[in-house]
Amino acid sequence: MPEVKLFAASSSKTLAEKISDYYGYPLGDIVLRTFSDGEMQVEINESVRGSYVFFIGSTFGSSDNLLEMLLMIDSAKRASAGYITAVVPYFGYARQDRKDKPRVPISAKLVANLFQASGVNRIMTMDLHAEQIQGFFDIPVDHLKSEAIFMPYLSQQDLSNVTFASPDVGGVKRARSYAKYFHRDLVICDKERRIANEVAGITVIGDVNGADIILVDDIIDTAGTLCKAADALIEKGAKSVKAILTHAVLSGKAYENIENSKITEIIVTDSIPLKKSSPKIKVLSCAKLFARAIRNTHEYKSIAALFVEKD
Repeated sequence: MPEVKLFAASSSKTLAEKISDYYGYPLGDIVLRTFSDGEMQVEINESVRGSYVFFIGSTFGSSDNLLEMLLMIDSAKRASAGYITAVVPYFGYARQDRKDKPRVPISAKLVANLFQASGVNRIMTMDLHAEQIQGFFDIPVDHLKSEAIFMPYLSQQDLSNVTFASPDVGGVKRARSYAKYFHRDLVICDKERRIANEVAGITVIGDVNGADIILVDDIIDTAGTLCKAADALIEKGAKSVKAILTHAVLSGKAYENIENSKITEIIVTDSIPLKKSSPKIKVLSCAKLFARAIRNTHEYKSIAALFVEKD
């Protein structure tokens, strides 16, 4: 069986080190150099000929993180790597997955094309903003679910008074999976958004009176939607509001919004490193999940075996 080689992109070095520890194999030697004008150069300082190569890096802003991954893949392809997998815990530009108005790009498709053009053989990611993005690729996509991280954690908590909630209509399927798994009720926050990153108003659909609410979503960016959803839920009689969110983008005034909100706790993964700590934010690592997925891929075992079985 070909040798496995794990390499870390600069965006995800800490996460890659954790994945490497769980996998039981050290990270490979790769160097990123930057010219004075910002142009990047990648150099792999060990042989990858015939190897199963895994590049680990989330493609959150800036776009340099995406370009670095593409350069790494191209380097390995030109060095005769046997099979190249891009491990992208957070897949950037996934929020632009359709043409919803005139003269806008379908950015997720463009990024998929760029990955394929670079020579990658497989994509491994977690909680795509829209599952149909898998169809933008003509290569295998391993779409891992953060449920495998969050559900075991929540199983250790008292959920007797919990109601799960989606902060918007688009996330209903995600929140419903938690409600179904734990046999709890589900409510929906219907938001009106006039421009990006700005919510005009929220309507709560369902009974939340006296309930401890857990909001479920895939991305927290400015936290504007989440905080307004929490306000609306408390106004409708909710006892408390927590949230579980896969990808902590946390841009703009996100930290300030969270600190000043009525949310008591936000639980995220380390698919994106936090810019700073917060007493309201708890991080659960996705490293073990990705290490197991990498091993299963290399050993030709099922990735579905890593998913949480629902009733």
